[in-house]
Amino acid sequence: MDVIVDTNVPITANGDAPQASTECKTKCIDWIEKIIQSHYILRLDDGWHILDEYERRLRSEGQPGVGDRLLRWVLINRPNPARCRLVPITPLDGNGPSPFAEFPSDPALAGFDPDDHKFVAVALADQAKAPILNATDRDWWEYRIPLEANGVQIEFLCADAMTGR
Repeated sequence: MDVIVDTNVPITANGDAPQASTECKTKCIDWIEKIIQSHYILRLDDGWHILDEYERRLRSEGQPGVGDRLLRWVLINRPNPARCRLVPITPLDGNGPSPFAEFPSDPALAGFDPDDHKFVAVALADQAKAPILNATDRDWWEYRIPLEANGVQIEFLCADAMTGR
């Protein structure tokens, strides 16, 4: 099975998401371990947009966490098609509603965080239709209906972070 991992999953696995419950952190760690141990193939864009975000957001101070291990694993395995699949996406010049051509032009998605458009672009450009793993980002929850209506599959790892319970 292929998956796309929003940056909030390894951030949560590192313990850097204060809104995440212990159960949520454990689920994120479990998913990352599954990916690292080759049970899943990680989908990334071919232009380093996702990896650049991982690099900016994941280098923990002190002892590296599990999320940091995912970054290291991606840097090693990115060229290996048995572990990472690179999906071509089309960056735009910034004049449109999205930074990527593959993002749906649905008015219901007008307020969706532009930083997350790269994950949606990969999901929609990818023939495998890999789900996007999300842990603590409520934007995914708030826009789940129009995203799903446009063919995006989202796996919510931490329902408690979405509903506030």
